[in-house]
Amino acid sequence: MPRFNIEDLTRENIKKLEPYSSARDEFSGKASVFLDANENSLGSPLIKWYNRYPDPHQAALKAAISQIKKIDARNIFLGNGSDECIDVLYRSFCRPGIDNIIICPPTYGMYEVSAHINDIEVREAPLLDDFQLNLAHLENLIDTNTKVIWICSPNNPTGNAINREDIEMTLNNFNGLVVVDEAYINFSRQKSFIRDLSDYPNLVVLQTFSKAWGLAGLRLGMAFADKSIIDIINKVKPPYNINQATQELALKAVEEVGQVNDMIKEIVSMREAMAEVLGRIPIIQKVYPSDANFLLVKTDQANKVYDYLVSREIVVRNRSGVMLCEDCLRITIGTEKENTILVDALADYMDTL
Repeated sequence: MPRFNIEDLTRENIKKLEPYSSARDEFSGKASVFLDANENSLGSPLIKWYNRYPDPHQAALKAAISQIKKIDARNIFLGNGSDECIDVLYRSFCRPGIDNIIICPPTYGMYEVSAHINDIEVREAPLLDDFQLNLAHLENLIDTNTKVIWICSPNNPTGNAINREDIEMTLNNFNGLVVVDEAYINFSRQKSFIRDLSDYPNLVVLQTFSKAWGLAGLRLGMAFADKSIIDIINKVKPPYNINQATQELALKAVEEVGQVNDMIKEIVSMREAMAEVLGRIPIIQKVYPSDANFLLVKTDQANKVYDYLVSREIVVRNRSGVMLCEDCLRITIGTEKENTILVDALADYMDTL
């Protein structure tokens, strides 16, 4: 493996950066009177008060996540959704106008959008027809200014897990960061790469509370990596990036792992049932195997089907304009009632042909 050195990867201005020191950073110990942060000491116009700034380090929540993930809290970064984790990695390690990153389309769109916002060149190594990595193409795109390779597994929008051996090959032969986005890992048979962090100093694993945990409205993403990487992105993040309500509610949610596991099992079961039902509908050419909480479905005249479903107040994601996903719809697994409404609507659509 080429020698990975976090010092070589980090932007010079970030190495020299003195992070913002919040009022809460400058105090430790016990206190009953807080007159240090210019908050409203009289309270909030709510039943529960949120007049105090939240813990900038999210210590209690990270400790709870640490127990669940069986990883040291110092290897955890929390972001305002995974999108903040993506952005902070760019701002920490990629020089605008100089460096480049590699994505493997079709994949999650924010890797590219956030790169453009940060003026980072985006190079593309499209997946193969079976939605797996094209390692030869990927290797050919790498140069001395390539800082990050993004791998989404299970992948959005295709739903499949990327071959573990191919990800390991990439980690072993690339001298920059390999970010494995595991937003949908809870619905997959593939095991997480979190257990492999000690083997790969250049590995960053992203996960989220938006999918299996059912907390999309709170916006809470997680990045797991070597402490040296976490220390740098903690310097760059805004001081209070995770609000108090999110920290409290997520802390409450992580006490209910059993309930989350039950929901995962139910969603996976409905996913398999929906795949079978959709596969019997004549206009549907293919239901792709899925390791996520959605199905990618190739259908006749996808745009027309999409418009019909919208007319029935059913919204799915039209992926027809996405590379390798022509005439494809991405369908989230809903409740049993929602799934039935969708199937009935598709049957009604068939009657119009």
